[in-house]
Amino acid sequence: MKISYLNLFLKFLRFGFLAWGGPFAQIAMIRQELVEEEKWITPERFNRVLAVYQALPGPEAHELCVYFGMIARGRIGAFLAGLGFMLPGFLLMFALSWFYVTYGITSQLFQSIFLGMQPAVAALIIRAIHRIGSHALHKNKWLWSIAILAFIAQLLDVNFLITLLISGFIFTFAQRGQNRFAFTLILVSVFISIYVLLNISPTSQTILDSQFTSTNSPNLLILLFSGLRAGLLTFGGAYTAIPFIQHDAVEIGRWMTNAQFLDGLALSGLLPAPLIIFSTFVGYIGGGALGAIAMTIGVFAPAFSFTMIGHDYLEKLVENKSAHAFLDGITAGVVGLISATAIYILIETITSIPALIIFSLALIVLFASKSKWAVAWVVLGAGLIGLFINLI
Repeated sequence: MKISYLNLFLKFLRFGFLAWGGPFAQIAMIRQELVEEEKWITPERFNRVLAVYQALPGPEAHELCVYFGMIARGRIGAFLAGLGFMLPGFLLMFALSWFYVTYGITSQLFQSIFLGMQPAVAALIIRAIHRIGSHALHKNKWLWSIAILAFIAQLLDVNFLITLLISGFIFTFAQRGQNRFAFTLILVSVFISIYVLLNISPTSQTILDSQFTSTNSPNLLILLFSGLRAGLLTFGGAYTAIPFIQHDAVEIGRWMTNAQFLDGLALSGLLPAPLIIFSTFVGYIGGGALGAIAMTIGVFAPAFSFTMIGHDYLEKLVENKSAHAFLDGITAGVVGLISATAIYILIETITSIPALIIFSLALIVLFASKSKWAVAWVVLGAGLIGLFINLI
């Protein structure tokens, strides 16, 4: 491609400023300009590349930007394109995080706005579960069973990495026709859940959880690793990162509350950026400016690395049926994890009649509207309703 590094960066920076409406609108924008108008690659090639990234963790729109930068100017171009696309959202979220910490907690005005937004965010999560689940489970009894098992395991606080690994292997065996092994793994997951339910060893903690158990001030390494783990587990879109980051920040690390977590999700829904940018807010609450940077680097590092290090190998991997089955099983498990997380969020959020009304209205609009602005309008409108309720 005959494009300078500077122009490449500025092109994707412009994409970043126009990245409203979620991943579908972002992908459509990139396709329109780079494929249909400027013809960087053929439509057939674009569809195949998109399929590869949809099977991998990470925000697809951002990964596509890294890919186009790669084919234009190599690894440096890939880095500049990805950086340009994420930079506007990161800077805006960073500024909003600072404002939230400095003024939002003590201001009654902003508290009422955020209290209105939180039920709308809960509705966003329910809509996301339906959207992801309808695509990921596609009327397959094995995938539905995996999602239900993962849901129960999450409610019982089984470590989610164990759940996801078992989910992937169950569906891999099922797809190979090795149902005996698949049923054996289901029984293993049931026994693990029963073990946790009976609380046989109440003082034990998993190794992975123990490193997050801390005071309310996590160090930068914890924030970096938490972001990295979430970035590697976001199968099916940014909403799938919610249970992992919430697990680290609210349940284990306890450096923020569920209400603050929902506020971060609400703010990210208003910005021209991948939804995963809410990780910047989580990092800021945990470790200030450096914490925000550390967690953002962790979350986005896989999205850069997949293309910059081994895109060709990943294409071959995704075409492997066994690997595809394993990824499908993990995605089904993630649907169960999000569903269980949504239960916790609903219990803490829908605590009043106004909250129930806002949640119901938001859910109706999200299911009925096909506008790319629906998410931003729902969150903003819910905040205004919260402000109005506070004034009266």
